[in-house]
Amino acid sequence: MKINYRNLVWLLVPLLGIYSPIFAQKPQASEKGFKKIFDGKTLKGWEGDPVYWKVENGSIVGEITPATIVKRNTFIIYRDAKPSDFELKSEFKITKDGNSGINYRSEELLPDLPFALKGYQADIDGAFRYTGQNYEERGRTTLGYRGEIVNVNEQTDPEVKNNLRAYSARNAWLARKVTGSLGNSDSLKTKIKSEDWNEIHLIVKGNRLLHYVNGVLMSDVTDLDKVNGKSEGWLGVQVHVGPPMKVEYRNIRIKNLK
Repeated sequence: MKINYRNLVWLLVPLLGIYSPIFAQKPQASEKGFKKIFDGKTLKGWEGDPVYWKVENGSIVGEITPATIVKRNTFIIYRDAKPSDFELKSEFKITKDGNSGINYRSEELLPDLPFALKGYQADIDGAFRYTGQNYEERGRTTLGYRGEIVNVNEQTDPEVKNNLRAYSARNAWLARKVTGSLGNSDSLKTKIKSEDWNEIHLIVKGNRLLHYVNGVLMSDVTDLDKVNGKSEGWLGVQVHVGPPMKVEYRNIRIKNLK
């Protein structure tokens, strides 16, 4: 039997709490295997509330105006696939008051909440308080803050899923263990450009979830929680409850890792 040692190391490093600077290096820039999932002209393959979503200047634009204040977070959802193991790259630009994010391996909350998603989120915000962290929308709350390497502990009690609030405090999941550091959050924040184009790169493989911004690893989460964790689901981008804002996404492409 041939052993793939590269994949073995990928799995064992976070489990053993080992960290090396090699895992914080820039991901490969190769575009081999990536395909565009937004044509830059239409919302073909995407579905969201047209009050908040449109195409403008080659970008998917999410916008809240004084006349369209949103009462709950709303998403535009990619309908052509439910990605499992993948890499995603996209450029984004957001106004200073903006709050957004890219959800993945998510479930819809139909019929009660159209265009709402529950699942992992790569946070994006204009003040850069959260950009790059791993937050579970409508779920376990914060799994990994910017600058953290985290193991989310295994859960064996299925009732946990029905009482998530009891296992979280101060908007963070209690059953998580910080095993290493990628750097100071404020220092990492300086790598993000304000009200300008940035690139986000997600590498999602098995239970390991890596969030890069502008080639810098911002959070590294290994989710060992088989009760609450997800292996596949919808992909979507968000406009968040709050003041008027605008977020733009362009050059969105994905690569299947299976």
